[in-house]
Amino acid sequence: MQPLLSNPLLLVALACGLDRLVGDPRWCPHPVVVMGWWITLLRRGAEAWAGTRAWKLRLAGGLITLVLVGGSGLAGWGVEQLAPTPLLVVALASALAGRSLEQAVLQVLKALPDSVHTVQKQPGQALQPARQALAWIVGRDTADLDAPEILRAAAETASENAVDGLFAPLFWMLLGAGIWSLNPALPGPLALAWGFKAASTLDSMLGYRRGRLRWLGTAGARLDDLLVWLPCRLVALGLPLTAGQPGHCFSLLAAALRDGAADPSPNAGVSQAAYAHAAGVQLGGCNRYGGQLTSKPLLAQGLPAPDGAAVRHMLELSRRLELVWLATAAVLAFITKTLS
Repeated sequence: MQPLLSNPLLLVALACGLDRLVGDPRWCPHPVVVMGWWITLLRRGAEAWAGTRAWKLRLAGGLITLVLVGGSGLAGWGVEQLAPTPLLVVALASALAGRSLEQAVLQVLKALPDSVHTVQKQPGQALQPARQALAWIVGRDTADLDAPEILRAAAETASENAVDGLFAPLFWMLLGAGIWSLNPALPGPLALAWGFKAASTLDSMLGYRRGRLRWLGTAGARLDDLLVWLPCRLVALGLPLTAGQPGHCFSLLAAALRDGAADPSPNAGVSQAAYAHAAGVQLGGCNRYGGQLTSKPLLAQGLPAPDGAAVRHMLELSRRLELVWLATAAVLAFITKTLS
């Protein structure tokens, strides 16, 4: 076995560093894009077979989920067993979205005018670059958002996608590293991380409550909710450490669970609420999706609205928490090795 492969936790740490250093290069084909191609192909076949019959669409959705998640996990397992170490590190980094999320959010902040006078004088033109940058990373309508709403949207996507795009895949990666350290022949960090990314991509593409997707996307959406559930709550528990409030870990977790309970998603509201309390801002409110007004629960109600500094603080909290997770995993690995 190659020296690095005997220390899977070091591989994960190198992947985190690579993700923070280069992010997702646009010239390199991304595994999620390949997963998206397969989802599109499988969806066409499923809809052609099932038509509008709900039970057939549910069955097809379950089969698509099984094929995509299982296939992605097996592909990751194959890379673990056959690929050289540098390629394995690159593949692991592809499952993380720390830098790409941070860059996308910062792009929105950079596009906002520095001067309130500019916004008042030319409201439409002044905010258009920020609205366009925001539209790439959120599902809500952005064409008519004012500056405070743009900042709230940036804060909410920074908090929700930190869990979906960084901490959930990192959790499964670390768990796979632990399994691999016990037996390198078993599926390890890449197999679990790519399996999770497949479920997450299914939820992103099919997890909508409209038309045929109401039934076709159920299995993928439920699996994604399940796989994100524990990482989301671990993030809420750990954020006070990175925010300089180590004595408030359990109280912040309780507040995040309480505020996020009203959200239709079992995880999105909790993750946003955790960051809202940690950063000291209020999130939630009314959003438009496809022209339809949707009311979201208020999170950390009564605190100030997020400004640019608060959004940057959220991104910094994610960077610190990533290091905390890696350090904690290293300590647990050391204790386990010492006791064995």
